[in-house]
This record gives sequence, C-alpha cells and structure tokens, in this order.
Amino acid sequence: MGLSACGGGGDGGASTTVRVTLANHVWTENIKQALPEFEKQTGLQVEITQLGEDQLSDQYNVKLNAGSSDIDVMMYRPLQEGRLFAKNKYLADLSAQVKSTTWDFSDFQAGPVEATTYEDKPVGVPIITEQEVLYYRKDLLAKAGLSAPPKTLDELKAAAAKIKAAEPDVAGFIARTGKSAAVTQFSSFLYSFGGDFVDSSGKAAVNSDAAKQAYAYYGGLIKDSGPANVSTDMGWPEAMAIFTQGKAAFYTEANSLYKNATDPAKSKISDEVGFAPFPAGPSGSKPYNIPSWALGVNSSSENTGNAWKFIEWATSKEQTLTQQKSGVPGARSSVWANPEGTSTFPKDLAEAIAASTKAGVGHDRPLVVKVAEAREIVGQPIVDAITGKDAAAAADTANAAFQKFLDDEAK
Repeated sequence: MGLSACGGGGDGGASTTVRVTLANHVWTENIKQALPEFEKQTGLQVEITQLGEDQLSDQYNVKLNAGSSDIDVMMYRPLQEGRLFAKNKYLADLSAQVKSTTWDFSDFQAGPVEATTYEDKPVGVPIITEQEVLYYRKDLLAKAGLSAPPKTLDELKAAAAKIKAAEPDVAGFIARTGKSAAVTQFSSFLYSFGGDFVDSSGKAAVNSDAAKQAYAYYGGLIKDSGPANVSTDMGWPEAMAIFTQGKAAFYTEANSLYKNATDPAKSKISDEVGFAPFPAGPSGSKPYNIPSWALGVNSSSENTGNAWKFIEWATSKEQTLTQQKSGVPGARSSVWANPEGTSTFPKDLAEAIAASTKAGVGHDRPLVVKVAEAREIVGQPIVDAITGKDAAAAADTANAAFQKFLDDEAK
C-alpha cells in the first residue's frame, strides 16, 4: 500500500532502504524533520549519513572511486566537484526521471539547471541557490545625499569614492580580496562587463578586453575606496566583519550570507543594512545565479528508482517552499513567484534576488575538473589590481597559464 501511494516500487526487488549522504546544512536539518511524512507515504526507510564538507569530499573520493553501491542519493556541489563527478560517471543520467510531469522540471531556473547538466544531460537537481547582491548602509547613503543605491557600476564607483572622502574612517567599498576566495564574487563583475572565464569555443578568455576592464574595476575599487592597508587574503568572513562592524558603505556578496548583516547579535549596523540588485556594467546586470548544492543519484546504486523517489519528494514545490521560508533559497521559479516564498526575507533582498534570477549566469568560477587550481590562476589578477599592479598585464599572464591548464585538463 505504501509504495503504491508513490506510483509503485520502481526497482522491483530493490531495497526499501534508501541510503542518502548529505552535508551539514540547514537544508539537511529541515529535510530530516520532514522525513517521517515521506517514509509514511512511500513505505521506504531513509538512512541518512550527514557529514561536514571536507569529510563528505573524502567519503565520496573513496566510495565513488571504488564503485561502491552503498550510497544511493548524494548531496554534492555542482560548481566544485560536479564536472569531476560527471566526467568520471559517478552521477547517473536523470534524463528519463526529470520528465515526471507532476514534479515539473521546467519550473527550475535556467542558471542552476545549466550547472547541474553535463554534456546536455541532467545529472543533478539543484536544491540551494545563491545570487550576488549589493549590501549597503542606508544611513551612509542618506548622509551623502544619495536617494537610492547605485544602479550601475559607474554609480557604485562614484558613490563609494564620495562616502570614503566624507568619512575617513569608513571604506566606500569592501569585497573579498583573497586570490581564490574573490573569484566567485568577481565573476558577476566579469559577466556584467561582458566577459567570462572561457569563450564560446572553450578557450581561456581572462585577457579579453571585457575581462581586463573587470579586473581593473574590481581591484581599483578596493584599492581606491577600500579600507586603508587592505589585506589581500580576505574571504567572506573577513570582508563581512568589516561591513558588519560599520566600516564600509557598500559590499558585494552572496545573498545566502545576509543574516550575518541583519542579525543584531552579529552586526553593529543591523538596522541600517539595505540590499539592491547587482549594479549594471556595460553588458547590463549579470550576477551569478548558481546552485551551491544539488542532489544526484550514484550511478553505481542498485536502488535508483527509490533514490529518485526521495529526490522527487525532497525537491518538490512543497518542500522547496518550506525550505525557502526557513531561509534556504531554492531554484524553483514558482516558489519565488509565490509571496509566501519570500515572506521571511527582507523585502528589498527578495526584490534583489528576483532581479538576479532573471539574467543570472549559472556559474561563479571556471567550469573545470580541478576547480581549486583554476581559481588560483584566474584570481591572481584580482590581487595584482588591488595592489596597484598593471591589471591588463596580469590578465595576459593569467590567460596564458589558464590556457595551459585547460589544455592539460583536456588531455
């Protein structure tokens, strides 16, 4: 009876225990609370293994390499290890499964779907999304006579310079500065200037005219309007700390971190934080809209039908709405269009995210197998630009190194 409620057993003699490996995340905690409903509905038992990111990567490396069948469903990072997993055929092709009409794959946003697709085949379902938005101080804008947050990168540059000149102890702008850490947030600048990490033929493109302008802009903004003696190894915790201590007017960052800025226990400026869409560059406003996590089926699983049942339920419209109301942004357009889906977000943040999902780009780093190595290469010109070196020359050097990297990876 239980199985027929969800359309039959699917795998015939397969196990009624679905083994699911998940990362430590709010999304995971929410799913665990809802599990009894799924188990009752299907007659299946779900066995969850929950690990930190590093442990998760270690376990996948061991088990997937060995072709182990004791993982059915796996939570993975599409932009960090998705290309490696798909290339090594660890992720099952879900082309047939996503045709389920009641579940509605067409409801998922284009950017996140692009990131969970490999060689034109869906290999994952996005569960948690991120977009880059502009965080800003309402009080400092008002003091500077600015009636609204900047809508373009030119306006951002002018506003940051104006506030820095008027407030010597406050930076006009802050963002990540570390060679690798900054790449993801720099990507939105790159796209908005009209560039990307590779061109349409797959060649390195970090020394295109657009890329050189983006490196010079991002580095120059931090050099000219950032904190005095700014460090060049900041990730988000360090950059966020500067903003939440009241030491910067503008900050571009992932929307998923917004509670660090609005929670009075973490932020001295919680009442003054505003959010706006990513400012437009010469090619418009093109922030990333990416899935930070997705669910896939282990291609070595002997329980793929029941594994899909779990994914179909966990990524349903109902579950996505529940997750989003708890502060976990999802990838379903219908949930963003539903007022209930944005009811727990600050109104201006919900509007900024809605704008981001329309023109968002589905990756925030190079789409390669060895992501960490690629980030080090394409991030170097960011550091060079911040420290006042020639951004264009740094981009040329990086492009040569990145092309060699791409050639080596293609062998």
